Amino acid sequence: MAHVTDYIRTIPDFPHEGIMFRDVTTLFADRDGLRLAIEGLVAACDRLEIDTVAGLEARGFILGGALADRLGTGFVPIRKKGKLPGRTISQSYKLEYGEAEVELHDDALHRGQKVLLVDDLLATGGTAEAGIKLIERLGAEVVACAFIIDLKDLGGRKLLEGLGHRVEALCAYEGD
Repeated sequence: MAHVTDYIRTIPDFPHEGIMFRDVTTLFADRDGLRLAIEGLVAACDRLEIDTVAGLEARGFILGGALADRLGTGFVPIRKKGKLPGRTISQSYKLEYGEAEVELHDDALHRGQKVLLVDDLLATGGTAEAGIKLIERLGAEVVACAFIIDLKDLGGRKLLEGLGHRVEALCAYEGD
């Protein structure tokens, strides 16, 4: 039986020497791989009470739209600074070198809504944590965070679970 890891390409020394880059574009490009990923994430989350799926830019949009459709919910994009047309709230987070910001429309969610946060990969958890903070600032509740890949050694799962959030991942890699 196929597993999502069968469709994920590993590219050594990208973007820097010593990094093993886990490339999900090969998973997305294959209809069986994409279906396997979507069905796996749906199975991990379909028993949760979810009103809305929020996807982190950019691969979280690919997954988030499909999950929202399958789960019968709406979809909300969390975008890089300056990409949303309406009034937004923003949250900064640390990068390896410097900082970045993500934004959410200030009317995208409502108090009490239950949100599934989605992205392709969980590394340090900084982007996901910024997304969680935005969602919570609008009064909504993150019921789970779902990813295709968990890079275990980078600590993102530990960070998010330490903040009290459920984390689902279809596969994990060590030593990245």
